Amino acid sequence: MKRLTNSPFTFALGMLAMMIPVQAFSAFYSYYYVEKLGLGVGLATLARTIYLIWDAVDQPLFGYFSDRTRTRWGRRKPWIVGAMPFFVLTFVMVFAAPEGWQGFDLFLWFLVALILFETASTILWVNYGALFPELFRGDRLRAKASAIQQGFQIVALLIGSAVTPIIFHAYGFTNMALLFALAFAVFMALCVMTVKEDERARKETPLKLKEAFRETLKNKEFWIFNIANSFAQTVNGLLSSIIPFYAKYVLKVPEPQVSILLASVFVSVIPLVAVWYVVVKKMGGVRSWRLSMAVYALSVIPLWFAQGLGGGIIAGVIAGFGLAGFLVTPPVLSGQIIDRDAEATGRRREGIYTAVSGFITRSSGLISALAFWIVGMIFGYVSGENPGPNPEATFKYLISVIPFCLLVLSFGITFFVKNRPAPASANSPHSGDGKPI
Repeated sequence: MKRLTNSPFTFALGMLAMMIPVQAFSAFYSYYYVEKLGLGVGLATLARTIYLIWDAVDQPLFGYFSDRTRTRWGRRKPWIVGAMPFFVLTFVMVFAAPEGWQGFDLFLWFLVALILFETASTILWVNYGALFPELFRGDRLRAKASAIQQGFQIVALLIGSAVTPIIFHAYGFTNMALLFALAFAVFMALCVMTVKEDERARKETPLKLKEAFRETLKNKEFWIFNIANSFAQTVNGLLSSIIPFYAKYVLKVPEPQVSILLASVFVSVIPLVAVWYVVVKKMGGVRSWRLSMAVYALSVIPLWFAQGLGGGIIAGVIAGFGLAGFLVTPPVLSGQIIDRDAEATGRRREGIYTAVSGFITRSSGLISALAFWIVGMIFGYVSGENPGPNPEATFKYLISVIPFCLLVLSFGITFFVKNRPAPASANSPHSGDGKPI
């Protein structure tokens, strides 16, 4: 077990655990409620807006509470273990809407399920994400750990996207949710069992609430970095959630073949993660991150021109190259920003930084929902029961034009982040407990 303690491999199991249900949720909750159950796009967008208001409060607070936690098991692990059963129950709730519910009743169920699920997700992501810069120090080790982590994430994306339609088509959405919840519990438990937090971090006196937020909010580099990522993250959400609609209305392929289309995107990403790992080693955090944005923007263009399943697969593989870059590069740069803050304040505050970062990037959910609603209104798409006169144009714009514009904006913002050498404190080849990885 000691050899596995703080191993990049076992730590990455946490990413696999969370991303399987989260990706299934991201890719199919709109399809489930809007296309299958008939909830209007306007009501779905309203639910996401209400959630975001709550998310604006709970993300930073959970990060602050995590930084202040002091137990013999660590700062992050008690939160993760406590949130696991809550996450399982609320994920199943999302895909177990009462049969026959429509209109406001369905909206209310969706809203409550969404808020509860996102609260559980926030606790998990804040604490899991806060462990990364603490356990892995130095650009090379972080690039390696990030590549392994993103490799597992791609496997989870593949399962959550491509396998999900097969399962719910055969067994229903609720049984799909139960199966993925079980997978989460097993892999997350394996991850948590092998994590040992840095005891020195627990001995530091935490900043008070006002001071902690003030130090975070005045970090201009942190804000620019995360705003750029939020637009790119919106594209991730759009690609995942729009592909089922894109397959139906643009490529005109039957529902069982959606899995093949989704697999073409995410299978191609797995070997491409290794390519971007080499790019990070050669170019460093800022320049590789900037390049990934440019490549990602260009890679979504072929989705506009694709026809049929074959054309969709080719376009999906090309988009996968851009997606791989965005998955690998941000953790390296984020770790550098947190290290610089630790040098300036004398305290490691991964929790609050991860929380605020998560809020900024997860605001992409609202951008995605608004894009869906606005483009739907322009072309007349309301729901699966009322797709309007031109659903093909609706989803061509949502999967190609909107993502391209957002990624160009992200690429422009990256030039406001300076290319600086990594902090001296980040170059130690040790894990958080002082042992070589």
